[in-house]
Amino acid sequence: MSGSLPPLSLSILGVEPLDEFILEVADFIHHTIMTRPSNEELGVNESRIEVEAKVGTLKDKSTNMRLQLPILVETILTPGFDVRFESNMTIRQHQHYNQQLNKLHVTSTQPGHPSSPVGYAHHYLIDSFYGTDRDGRVRVTRDEKTNEVESVRKIKLANLEIYSPKRQADWRVTVSLECPVQHPVGQAMHTRRKDRLSYKHEEFSIDLTQVTANEAGTSNLLHELELEILRPELIMSLAAKRGDPNVSEMERGGFDELIRAFVNNARILVKNAGDP
Repeated sequence: MSGSLPPLSLSILGVEPLDEFILEVADFIHHTIMTRPSNEELGVNESRIEVEAKVGTLKDKSTNMRLQLPILVETILTPGFDVRFESNMTIRQHQHYNQQLNKLHVTSTQPGHPSSPVGYAHHYLIDSFYGTDRDGRVRVTRDEKTNEVESVRKIKLANLEIYSPKRQADWRVTVSLECPVQHPVGQAMHTRRKDRLSYKHEEFSIDLTQVTANEAGTSNLLHELELEILRPELIMSLAAKRGDPNVSEMERGGFDELIRAFVNNARILVKNAGDP
């Protein structure tokens, strides 16, 4: 029929161009990992990489309102752009995410579901902070159920801000180092209690957390959503092989494939933010 569309090539070269957005995020994360300071430079015995995306709002510092730019679609901001990222959401959005993720957890185990099962765990955590950012702030986390304790010094390496004008939320990619340290002595500077719903899917964890922060005699309630790559050792292994001509094409492309899925998950979360 004259009105039907015949099969089309991906392009005049028969290939699909690289997605510049995903490539930019992958380049940013890879560069940050490969240029990270050594354990010797940090004065620590051990460190592990952390890559996460936080859902929140980019705010104009001069107005404290959500950023407004003459842009129609999702955009990566140039690093250093003078903007503030607020990792928080309304209780209504938190409840919306909770309902959607719980539903996904249940349906993902049903026959015919198009993706892998989504795991679920509920954690109650207490964070206590010692020292300052200048002298190396230490976070001590205690699991209220198991009484397991972890002491780490977290060093943020770089952030990448993503502005999403068509959505109810923006997002930020953060690359950090977590360095296990001994439990500090003295009194904590401040504490926070985290009521965390954790959903695990393949190589990723989606953490929906209600945070009660206590500092200087005041208490603040925050609602946070984070997406994290679960295995630091996998990130490091794939990053080292990226572009290496001595390994297979699949191994060379493993890092970009991991970041592609990471970005897709972040986009899905932002798209489903719900009304404030």
